[in-house]
Amino acid sequence: MVKYMSITEASQKWQISDRRIRVLCGEGRIEGAVKIGRNWSIPIDAVKPVDARETTKKFYVGLDEDFTIVDSLKHAIDQHRPFPERLAQSLHEKLVVEWTYNSNAIEGNTLTLSETKVVLEGITVGGKSLTEHLEAINHKEAILFIEDLIVNQESLSEWNIKNIHALVLREIDTLNAGKYRTENVVISGARHIPPKHYEINNLMQKLVREYQEDWTDLHPVVKATLLHGEFVKIHPFIDGNGRTARLLLNFELMKQGYPPVIIKNETRAAYYDVLDLAHSTMNYRPLIKLISDLVLETEQLWLSVLD
Repeated sequence: MVKYMSITEASQKWQISDRRIRVLCGEGRIEGAVKIGRNWSIPIDAVKPVDARETTKKFYVGLDEDFTIVDSLKHAIDQHRPFPERLAQSLHEKLVVEWTYNSNAIEGNTLTLSETKVVLEGITVGGKSLTEHLEAINHKEAILFIEDLIVNQESLSEWNIKNIHALVLREIDTLNAGKYRTENVVISGARHIPPKHYEINNLMQKLVREYQEDWTDLHPVVKATLLHGEFVKIHPFIDGNGRTARLLLNFELMKQGYPPVIIKNETRAAYYDVLDLAHSTMNYRPLIKLISDLVLETEQLWLSVLD
């Protein structure tokens, strides 16, 4: 159950005037603030709002995960590069099928793992919608696209993010594919409310700038997790944000030489919980731990077939 504090209590806690807090609440700048009559109730664990008049730098919590084992296993894998051609191909095929199945299943696609495999081989599955078939085919194409970006050493840009999203929704929603949303949205079951649609262009510009300038000294797993989480927080598209975010997550991991991770459909409740925690409190520790554990899992799998 959410506990709340008054404006006066928040003012004392954050050393901000009552009047300024009322303004910030009215602008929707304080996560979870609720207006009751003429007064505001603020979640007791709400993050102190950053005053844009003073700074635009974000303050993240929980970025100090220990990656010693992750990096040692990466080094062990790197000793085997280049992989034998057949092994590399089989690992890639396994990755594409499982990544596509799980990422789509998280969003409600009912294709099973085996059905996803045959759809990607060009076979139609009876009893499944055209949209579900397209979601699988499009996701594979999006994976190949980000792999090309990595091979060509292209930097992440809004243009490429829109291109990834356009592939995800290709022939499914041509009106919105690759275009930022023009309406406001809410996320069922989440505390976080995405920003207003008219804020998206500015927020996406800031995200890419933050990625390019502010996160350069962070560990690659942390940087990839922040990219994923902050993108989802903005929720820039009307649909396809989750799949695009997981593609961006693995784009960054793969670019830095780490194996891609697969967030399993059966763990989606826990995944959504740590995402929402990061969005509502800026505490990224649990989400980083989740991604770090998945990197370890993939590294151990690769080493088991390489040794």
